[in-house]
Amino acid sequence: MTELKNDNYLRALLKQPVDYTPIWMMRQAGRYLPEYKATRKDAGDFMALCRNTELATEVTLQPLRRFPLDAAILFSDILTIPDAMGLGLYFETGEGPKFERPITCKADVDKIGHPDPEGELQYVMNAVRSIRKALNGDVPLIGFSGSPWTLATYMVEGGSSKAFTKIKKMMFAEPQTLHLLLDKLADSVISYLNAQIAAGAQSVMVFDTWGGVLSPAMYKEFSLQYMHKIVDALTRENEGRKVPVTLFTKNGGMWLESIAATGCDAVGLDWTINIEDAKARVGDKVALQGNMDPSMLYAPKERIEQEVATILAGYGHDNTGHVFNLGHGIHPDVNPEHAGYFIDAVHRLSKPYHQK
Repeated sequence: MTELKNDNYLRALLKQPVDYTPIWMMRQAGRYLPEYKATRKDAGDFMALCRNTELATEVTLQPLRRFPLDAAILFSDILTIPDAMGLGLYFETGEGPKFERPITCKADVDKIGHPDPEGELQYVMNAVRSIRKALNGDVPLIGFSGSPWTLATYMVEGGSSKAFTKIKKMMFAEPQTLHLLLDKLADSVISYLNAQIAAGAQSVMVFDTWGGVLSPAMYKEFSLQYMHKIVDALTRENEGRKVPVTLFTKNGGMWLESIAATGCDAVGLDWTINIEDAKARVGDKVALQGNMDPSMLYAPKERIEQEVATILAGYGHDNTGHVFNLGHGIHPDVNPEHAGYFIDAVHRLSKPYHQK
């Protein structure tokens, strides 16, 4: 495999010294870029884009052509696993993902199997292989999955939700059914992420988008324990390098210590927690990723720079363990120039923090 020309992202996740704070953006390949919109139009629809190796590679590389980002992230979707389980994923315009056959009872859970990463999900592995080759060692490639809890919310709710009443009804009325589903999902995520690593992903991330809707006790029982199971079973070294694992729970700031105790390498932060407080709480146990509010990218250049400076100062004079990112995905109507200001500010303003 080609030697990495820029491994700052991987080094930061492993708390090794870097010359500046590396940065990538959640949803960096996406609708805020006109070239992405043109490619998606050519593909026909979102899942067709995900399943087309050439086009998935193209949209993954698009933000890297514009910006000096320190990592690429596989272009895919968190719902590939439930889709491969036969639930009939489709996207309703303006309403997000939906499933034709949601999970409603134990009999439904019993019917679903474990998708084969090189079978039903081979299109994802083909994309990983193609992207890794196209990157030619410029920056590392991040693979990812949704967390079992987050995947289960979509599968039981039948799509997006605001109140999560269906899955919470299952959680409280039929907890054994939900645990059965979560266990199947955890096993599927393990094989899926390990296959991504074997195909060329150099770091992996688990997105627990909806963990924050749970109470502390329910979070530990129905979300965190399954992410812990995943971390324990992942391939942590490949091609002679460590493969760092990042866990991200949106609105999970109250559980930082518990997330850090899973054995992951890094914890993703949203913008609802001060990074200085987060660092004080987890100490040297894990690296931290984050955590600017994505809506800050609507602000003028000077305000974006000010926010970057505040977050860098909050993390402090420590040349290890911080990957800069947004606290969640970049919004579709953000001006790409503002993303460019943001990335430039992180690189420029972080250098003094890494001088010995």
